[in-house]
Amino acid sequence: MTHLAELPAWAQLLASFFILVGAVVTLIGAVGLLTLRSFYDRIHVPTLGSTWGAGGILLASIIIFSVLQSRPVLHEVLIAIFVTVTMPVVLMLLGRAALYRDRTEGVETVPPMEAVSGLPENAANEADGQ
Repeated sequence: MTHLAELPAWAQLLASFFILVGAVVTLIGAVGLLTLRSFYDRIHVPTLGSTWGAGGILLASIIIFSVLQSRPVLHEVLIAIFVTVTMPVVLMLLGRAALYRDRTEGVETVPPMEAVSGLPENAANEADGQ
């Protein structure tokens, strides 16, 4: 038998709401990954979906365990901080690696460095420390 039977109805409803919202947002991110065409479109939606989806599920976990243990349980806050910090960094690194690869291969759909920075190509490379 689990301790979830001891959970009050208001906590069950609130936790269910956050779990549902987290699951729906994660599903939207997964659908966006499947339906968007280019890599640059695909990296944005799943990142937001997994970050906000995990946030909803973590809020539900905080509610459930805080009510069951009659004290604030904030271990999930550490998980939320790590997810919130690491996902945008991963997005940025993936995007920059893809841009570098596409620019070195000469893909026409990616704008050249001078078009993005407004500087000539040599000045843009010098600004990056190359």
